[in-house]
Parts: sequence; structure tokens; C-alpha cells
Amino acid sequence: MSPFHFIVDASKRVSSTPRRTEKIRAIAECLRQLTAAEVEIGVLYLAGETRQGKIGVGYAALRAGANTPPVNSPQLRLAQIDAAFEQLANVKGAGSAAERSRQLQDLFRLATCDEQEFLLKLVSGELRQGALAGIMMDAIAVAADIPVADIRRAAMYAPQLGVVARTALHEERGALLKYQLATLSPIAPMLAETAGDVGDALDQLGGSAAFEWKVDGARIQVHKRDDDVRAYTRNLNDVSQAVPEVLELVKALPARELVLDGEVIALDAAGKPLPFQITMRRFGRKLDVDTLRRELPLHPLFFDCLKLNETALADRAASERFDAMAGAVPERLRVPRIVTSDPDDAHVFYTQALEAGHEGVMAKSLAAPYEAGKRGASWLKIKRTHTLDLVVLAAEWGHGRRHGKLSNLHLGARDPAGGEFVMLGKTFKGLTDAMLEWQTAEFLQREVRRDQSTVFVRPELVVEIAFNDVQLSSQYPGGFALRFARVKGFRPDKRAEEADTIDTVRALFAAQSGVEAHKKYS
Repeated sequence: MSPFHFIVDASKRVSSTPRRTEKIRAIAECLRQLTAAEVEIGVLYLAGETRQGKIGVGYAALRAGANTPPVNSPQLRLAQIDAAFEQLANVKGAGSAAERSRQLQDLFRLATCDEQEFLLKLVSGELRQGALAGIMMDAIAVAADIPVADIRRAAMYAPQLGVVARTALHEERGALLKYQLATLSPIAPMLAETAGDVGDALDQLGGSAAFEWKVDGARIQVHKRDDDVRAYTRNLNDVSQAVPEVLELVKALPARELVLDGEVIALDAAGKPLPFQITMRRFGRKLDVDTLRRELPLHPLFFDCLKLNETALADRAASERFDAMAGAVPERLRVPRIVTSDPDDAHVFYTQALEAGHEGVMAKSLAAPYEAGKRGASWLKIKRTHTLDLVVLAAEWGHGRRHGKLSNLHLGARDPAGGEFVMLGKTFKGLTDAMLEWQTAEFLQREVRRDQSTVFVRPELVVEIAFNDVQLSSQYPGGFALRFARVKGFRPDKRAEEADTIDTVRALFAAQSGVEAHKKYS
């Protein structure tokens, strides 16, 4: 069997079982059979990713590839597929769609039926077999016979998980320690779960916590080394050119090296926060930055310090990181914070945040380290209205004045156990004409199939949904529906992997009803 067929076979085994331990065993057995070069690519493919990112293959090209006659026996090599994807990603200009279609057919002519099916899902973004980062890290640890904590720590700082797998499996023991937090090399942001109220948050965090204003801005990570200062989004894109005033403020700080995590927000003349979509205008324009800076100045509010001079702080307790930041960053650039064990004090602070025009508060464990890329229970968000960040799975064609526009959204929450997205319902409420125009174009670019009324899309776009409460429902696979769901806005700064989970929905239902929902997906 070829190394690529090892991947295809492992993918089928992973897809066929709901049990996490069996998924891990299947992946670990596959990884042990791959060379150092192969394992780096194989890990990405099993996680539904490619080294090239989005290749830009459209629906017509995918359909043409799917109709290509297969070969009878496996012959494709991982390096061969990687090279073909690299060539596809570099096709540009007039006639590029036809050329991509031709190249994709050439690749599919070398694949068996099972390999074609895997490649089709991989390229379309539909490969959701449950081998997401958490399961993959466990599988790498089993395959290499090392503690999973070592894999998780290295994954925070390595460029991607395939590199971690290659190091763990094919380099000497202890080699993972070479991956460390480095200034000017961004890491994935730590994420939060949801709590019902400040009392619930205190209970979950052991009776005492730090409470911070939850700012509805753009997440930003700022790195400083001497006079070199750069800013990165939550997706690790360098946006330094778009936020010169933020760079100037951090450059003026006395520390020689800094890595800061926070939010950047646009304020009105009275100092009140403007809506998230207005803040994001600063990140969508590459020209006339100086003009937009005068019209829409940005203000950073930092809440964490991951490095101060030569000291890396991400592995330290939050209380130590907060103290370091207080000594390095002036109060006007820090998000307001209190530390308390008193629910009444926490509620007063929450009310003050709302009165200042913010979303609510964050509650954080004082003992927890910074867990890059992880949605952990040591950070909890408490908002005034219920909102969830969900992924668009499909959209239905509109009627009346919405004729010709994709309108009714099919909404999915992420299942952390299996990796797929669990549908929670639909909504067309809250969509403006401008949003309808935008989302129709974006959805059609991500189309994977359609029927008479619905276009099904790659699960990539995150939308913030406001709703009144969660109710049990047999209509949708997740077993829940969102009552009076409406679109608050799309979140182009978030990846599908950062969407809220079905576990969060269960917790919200339990908090409002006092009844623990049956875990259909576990």
C-alpha cells in the first residue's frame, strides 16, 4: 500500500467510528508508517488541511475531477499530491479556471476510487472525519510514545502541527523543546467558553477570578523587539500597515521585548465603542490608511502579556502575567480588570462594562497558563444577550425582494468530539441588503453542491448569531434550536475552528432550564 493510501485508509477508519480512542489509534498506526517528509503532509491531510491553504478550485473543477475514471491500484505518493496542489495554487490569470480543472483531472486520473473521494473532500473543505487538532495531538503522542502535554506545548509555538509530528516521531527525544514563544512570530490566541452569569463564572473558576471588560473589537497580538513592532490578527495575519497608531503606542513602551494580547476598537467622540463592523473597516483597506486613521482612530486595550524582555510568560499563571503587564503597559492601554471572590462586586463591574457600551465581561482563572489556540474553561465570557459564533453550512435562495440572493442561513455548531458541524437551525433575520449581496458572492465561491432551493457551502464563514434562548428540538441533528435567532454580523476575523461548540449550547440550555441535556454527540 502506498503512503497516501495509508492516509485514505486511516481516514475511513476515523470516519466510521464515534469513539475518540479508536480515532486516535487509527491515526497513530498510520503515522508510524510514514517517513519524516510524509508525516508532515499526512497530518495536515488527516486534519482536512493542505500545506497550501485554500487552493481556489471551484465547483465546476471539482465536479470534473469527480467524474474522472479511477485507477484500480494505489500509486499516488504524498509528495506527488503536494506538488500538484502547489501547482494548482499558483494558477492565476485568464483561463485559470479551465487550467485548474485540467490539472485536477490529471491528478484524479492517478487515484483509486477511495483516493478520489478523499481528495475531493480535502480540496473542497468537506473532509470532516473527526481528526481535528485535539485528536491529532493525542494521536501524535501515542505514535511517538511521549506525553501529550509535550505535544500541546510544542503545537502552541510550531508553525503547524505537521512539523510537530515530524519532530516527535523522527527526531531525538526532547527535540520538541526547540519550539518556544518567539518575538515577531505570532501564536494562536487563547479562546473562551461561555458562562451564564458572574456567579456561575465564580463557581466554575473556584470562587475567585479576574474579571475584565469584554470589548467587542478586533483581537490583536502585538510583538515588539527594540524598534521593530508588528501587529497580527487572531488568524495570525500581519496587519501592521493598517494600525500605525497601535504600533507607535507600543514602540514607545520602555520594554525591549514584548508580546501582548488584546483588542483594538474604534471609539466615537464621546469615547463610546463603535460597532465591531466599523472597527473592521480599518483592516479591510490597504490604501489611504492615514486618512482612515484620522476618520476612525483605533485604541488598543491589552489584557495579557506573553513575553517581557527575555522572559517567556505564556506557561506562567495568569496572575503573574497580569503583574508583568501592569509594570510594562500603562493603565490607559490595559483593559479594566478587578480580582474578586464577591459575586456582588463582580456584578457591579459587569454593569459598569455594559454602561460603558461594551458586551459584558470576561472571567479568568488566576492560576491558568495561556493555552494558545485552545478554548478552555479557565476563560469564561459573560454577555448581556446570548450570542453564539456559528458556521454557515448552507443557504437557501430568497423570495420576493430577496429573489436571486442567498438568504436563509443553515447554522452549525462545532462538535469537538467528532470534528463535524452540528446543525442548530436556520435564520434569515437581521440581514441587510448589503449583507445579502456580500454573502451571496461569498457563498457561491464556497459552493460544494446544491439542490433546487439550497446551496451547500464549505464550512468556513463564521457568523455571530443573537438569540433569546435555547430549546430542545427533534427537527435538527444537534437536538436543539435557537429561539428568535437573528444575524448580528459576520466574523471574518474568526476561523471555523474557533466557532462555538455544541457543548457550549448544551451548557446554555442547562443553565437556563436546570436540566442537563442528553449528549447525543459525545
